[in-house]
Amino acid sequence: MSAMPSNPILKLPNLPDDAVDLSSIYASFQRLQAPASHGVGNAFHGVGDAFPEAGELAGLFFGDPGSGNHAENALLRTAAEQEFADTGYSPYSFLRDQPITYSGRETFDVQAIRRDFPILHQKVNGKDLIWFDNAATTQKPAQVIDAIRRYYESDNSNIHRASHTLAARATDGYEGAREKVRRFINAPSADEVIFVRGTTEGINLVAQTYGRKLIRPGDEIIISTLDHHANIVPWQQLAKERGAALRVIPVNDRGEVILEAYESLLSPRTKMVSFAQVNNTFGTVSPAKIMVEMAKRYGARVLIDGAQSVPHAPVDVQELDVDFFAFSGHKIYAPNGIGVVYGKKELLELIPPWQGGGNMIKDVTFEETIFNVPPHKFEAGTPNVADAIGLGAALDYVSRTGIHNIERYERYLTEYARQALEQVDGIRLIGNPRDRVSVVSFVVPGIPAPEVGALLDKEGIALRAGHHCAQPALRRMGVEATVRPSFSFYNTTTEIDRLVEAVRKIAING
Repeated sequence: MSAMPSNPILKLPNLPDDAVDLSSIYASFQRLQAPASHGVGNAFHGVGDAFPEAGELAGLFFGDPGSGNHAENALLRTAAEQEFADTGYSPYSFLRDQPITYSGRETFDVQAIRRDFPILHQKVNGKDLIWFDNAATTQKPAQVIDAIRRYYESDNSNIHRASHTLAARATDGYEGAREKVRRFINAPSADEVIFVRGTTEGINLVAQTYGRKLIRPGDEIIISTLDHHANIVPWQQLAKERGAALRVIPVNDRGEVILEAYESLLSPRTKMVSFAQVNNTFGTVSPAKIMVEMAKRYGARVLIDGAQSVPHAPVDVQELDVDFFAFSGHKIYAPNGIGVVYGKKELLELIPPWQGGGNMIKDVTFEETIFNVPPHKFEAGTPNVADAIGLGAALDYVSRTGIHNIERYERYLTEYARQALEQVDGIRLIGNPRDRVSVVSFVVPGIPAPEVGALLDKEGIALRAGHHCAQPALRRMGVEATVRPSFSFYNTTTEIDRLVEAVRKIAING
C-alpha cells in the first residue's frame, strides 16, 4: 500500500507504507452501519488511484448529500471524526486540490472551474487574489458576464408592452429566466416566482403584503437568533406596527437552533415563522423541513431565507412545503440587484401588491385600479431584465456543474479549513454546528477583527471581518465581531493553506 500523503498545515507525518492499515480503519467504520444511501465506497470513486481505501473512507465520512438527510449525515460525520481522531489522521488530507468524481458523475475539477471566473486571475497587493468573501457575494463566471453583455448588445428593450422584435426577445429572455428559477427550486409554476432586488427586498415584500394584511394585534411572529438582520428588522417593524409579538428561537453553544425551545414558542397565536436555512456567520444548516412541519401543525405560514442555502445545496420548495422562499442572485454567481421570492399561488392571489406602477395593472381609472395576476402584480415598473437573464445563466452554470457536487466539495473545504485553523495557536473558532457548510468564524484574541481583515488583505486574501449583519447571533457567542472566511466551489485547499499561514503569523506577531 502507498504511503500516506503529508500535509504541511495539518502536520500529518509521512509514514512508511506499513505504519497505518487503512483497511482496518475502514472495517472499524463499517461498525457505524451507514445506510446504503450514503454510498459507501461509491461517493468518492476518483479520490486518487493511489489511495483507494481513502476514497472509501471519505465516501463514508462525507455521506451522500443526495439523500437529503443532513441531520443523519452530521451524526455520521461526528462518529467518523472520532474514528479518525483515534488514528491521528485527518479525513481531509486525502483530498488536496485534485479532481474528484462523485457517484459516477463527471469529474469535478476545481482548476477547470476557476478558469471560468476572470476576476480570480489577478494580483492584489502583489499577491494572487484569494476570494474568501463568498457569503457576502460570489464572483461571476464568464458565462454570466457574456449573457449580460449579449443582452445589452443585441436585445436591450423594455418587456411585455411593445410589439417589436427586440421587445419580444427581451421578454423571452426575462420570462425564460423565471422558468429557470422555477426548475432550480422546483416550484410548481413560474407564476409563483417573483423577481426582486434580493433577499432583503423579498422578505420586506412578504412582511409588507402578507404581514400587513393578515397579522393582527396579539398575533405572534417567530424568527431565529441565527438570522441575518434582513430577517429581523422587517418583522420587528411589522410587529410594532401591528401590535404583534416577536418571538425568537434560541440557539445552543454550538450555534444550532434548539428545536425543543422552538416547539415551546409555537402556538395558535403564531401566524408567521421566518428563519434562515443556512446561517451566514457559523454556516449552521438548520433542519428546515422539520421546522416547517412543526409550524404547520399550528396553522402558521413559513418564510425561509435561502440567501446562504441556495448556492450550497439543493432546494426543493415543494418538498419543504414552505409558503415563501427568498434568495439573492449575487450569492449564486449572478449579478447584484436581482433576487427571487417564491410564494404559493393561493397566497400570492390573496395578498395585495406592494408597489404601484406600470406592468402590475390590468386596468386603471381615476376611481379604481384592477391589478394584474401574480407574479406581475408584484413587479411594478421597468424590471431588471439584464440581471434576470444573468441569474438564469448562473443557474444554468450551477446546474451543469451539479449542485450535489458543489455541496460535497464545499463541505470538504469547510471541514479542511476548520481543522487547519484549530491548530493555529492563539485563535478561537466561534460556533461549532454539527451540520455546517461554507463558513468559518474565528477571532484572534487581542486583535480586533477588522484589523485582522486588513492584515490579510495585504496578503491578497479578501474576507469579511465584522458583525456580518448578524449581531444577535454573535452576541449569543459572546463576541461582537469575527473574521469570516467563506468558501465557494472555485476555492482550493492551497488557498486555505495560505490563509492559515497568514493567520498564524498575525497571531504570533500580535
